[in-house]
Amino acid sequence: MNKFENETHFLKTYLNNASPTGFEASGQQIWLDYIKPFVDTYFTDNYGTAVGVINPETDYKVVIEAHADEISWFVNYIKDDGYIYVRRNGGSDHMIAPSMRVNIHTDKGIIPGVFGWPAIHVRKDGKEDTPTLDNIFIDVGARSKAEVEELGIHVGCVITFQDELIELNGKFWSGRALDNRIGGYMIAQVAKKIKDAGKKLPFGLYVVNAVQEEIGLRGAEMIAHRIKPNMAIITDVCHDTTAPLYNKVTSGDQTAGKGPVLTYGASVHKKLLDLIIATARQHEIPFQRAAASRSTGTDTDAFAYSNEGVPSALISLPLKYMHTTVEMASKQDIEQVIDLMYAFLVDFDPSFDFRYIS
Repeated sequence: MNKFENETHFLKTYLNNASPTGFEASGQQIWLDYIKPFVDTYFTDNYGTAVGVINPETDYKVVIEAHADEISWFVNYIKDDGYIYVRRNGGSDHMIAPSMRVNIHTDKGIIPGVFGWPAIHVRKDGKEDTPTLDNIFIDVGARSKAEVEELGIHVGCVITFQDELIELNGKFWSGRALDNRIGGYMIAQVAKKIKDAGKKLPFGLYVVNAVQEEIGLRGAEMIAHRIKPNMAIITDVCHDTTAPLYNKVTSGDQTAGKGPVLTYGASVHKKLLDLIIATARQHEIPFQRAAASRSTGTDTDAFAYSNEGVPSALISLPLKYMHTTVEMASKQDIEQVIDLMYAFLVDFDPSFDFRYIS
């Protein structure tokens, strides 16, 4: 029996929970609690990657994967007057920090704080400082370093923004950490859909929620070597490029609400990509295309180049305002990513020969 009332309850619980890179355990527990009824077994590794397995006894192994971690900050320096300076944990954006509310995670619990900033009244027109890693700071209401430390705050404490998931116009979800816990939600729904439909897959399916993607695909790198899959499909986010200030010439033309994005690139196996495209067309699931230079920058690369080479592909969810607290994804796209992965898995024949030259 699943303790979550429904998919939306799971989505909000999972997305609103903080799971910064290197500190993903609480979010991974939520994810595992949800997915357990839909898989035959599960396991975790030493760094916190969680894996639900369907048909664990089967030799042929297929992975569907997302990453669980979100960008955050570390306490880096506490001044004598009580102000806290930070460094990035992943690709956190210094430009959006001023005036944001934060949670500082300590052994004594969560301590609230704010990124302060000088009032507009005291800034000089045309000579205003812009936020940088050198000048953004956190105020926890303390007037000394000793007072900060009494709260349990020390160098190395991780910091997350307080923003939570909201619905916009009935069509979008918006909040922090959709990159890429929305992927963890989607692969969990694929497992649920297989269970609900009573489908018997002719291969082992490993539903992988990996850690530490935001600092170099590290969780995927570790778990790929442990599982040694025959094939992998990764889901992550890509840029919706329709909003102001985006450049389609350099970033491509992807739109939230027009379907999953399928990426071409060296680490994306062309024969696997062709199979996914054929599935999308057969099931009338709309899709978009993107091109990657050198690498996709996602866990696809870690799986593709692991072991002796694993045929891998990337199904992306177009996301507005990536690495902000107001990331936005289309509800319709989310369902279509789930449908595409599910349809592909149900149709896939593990005897398929992925070799380019035979």
